[in-house]
Amino acid sequence: MSITQQYLLDSYRAAQHDERTPPAPGKQDWQVIREVRDYGRFRAVVEERPAHGRFRAALAGIVVRARLSRGSAVRTPRPHH
Repeated sequence: MSITQQYLLDSYRAAQHDERTPPAPGKQDWQVIREVRDYGRFRAVVEERPAHGRFRAALAGIVVRARLSRGSAVRTPRPHH
């Protein structure tokens, strides 16, 4: 059964029992993504780590080390804000 079919079945059952219909699938996806991001930032603050740019800083460190190992000129990346 697809998610749409399940939603339609749940909506039908709710209407039969005079209950509220469930939210449409995908309606709250962005809210969930924002909450996950905010939770990650919260955990970073609680654990006394920088709350922003951790992934970018780690990736920049990998790139710099790779360039050093090849012996090419090293340019430090500028952070984008």
